Amino acid sequence: MTTDIVDQIAGVTPELDALRRRRPVTREQLQASFDALFTPVSTAHVSQAERELIAAFATRLAGDDDATGAFYADLALTADPQRAAIVIAEATDAAVTGPFGSYNEAGLQAENTDGERYEPPAEVAEVLGERLAAALVHTHLLVFRPRESGAADIQRLVDAGWSADGIVTLSQLVSFLAFQQRVVTGLRVLSAAGIAAASDSEEEAA
Repeated sequence: MTTDIVDQIAGVTPELDALRRRRPVTREQLQASFDALFTPVSTAHVSQAERELIAAFATRLAGDDDATGAFYADLALTADPQRAAIVIAEATDAAVTGPFGSYNEAGLQAENTDGERYEPPAEVAEVLGERLAAALVHTHLLVFRPRESGAADIQRLVDAGWSADGIVTLSQLVSFLAFQQRVVTGLRVLSAAGIAAASDSEEEAA
């Protein structure tokens, strides 16, 4: 039987398991997405190490969810210890409160907010390689400034050696991780508050 990664990260309890079983399709699709992204049929466009390094960076940017960040950090450190240590340190330094950015649409400029733009130092980019460095810049963009993503950002990835399929996978990876983190955070909050157990008891009594 395949291990459910969300259960593993969140430290699922019998009460949380019962809660998750109320949404079996969501549970199955979340695991299927993890399998597709981290045990893919092909790594021709995005290597296994790149997937895990990018995941370690993306999840560490959201500092409130230490469990998911630790899970992907362990994967990355196993796959590529030298670069993983750098990526994790960069993510810790680059974590900010977001999202932020500027709207291009008319009438929305009043909602513009400014914030940090991530750019790895030259010595870091040299060790990571142009391809991974560009991916981390784009990951930070998608996490904190998604409204600003444009053609120039895609071109930077292309110039660094990313194919169209690779760029799509990168975007899917960041999107999946954000959703997964929200699920894990919610489950851990419910577990800590005992809400899941109380909810089940109320339904049984109804």
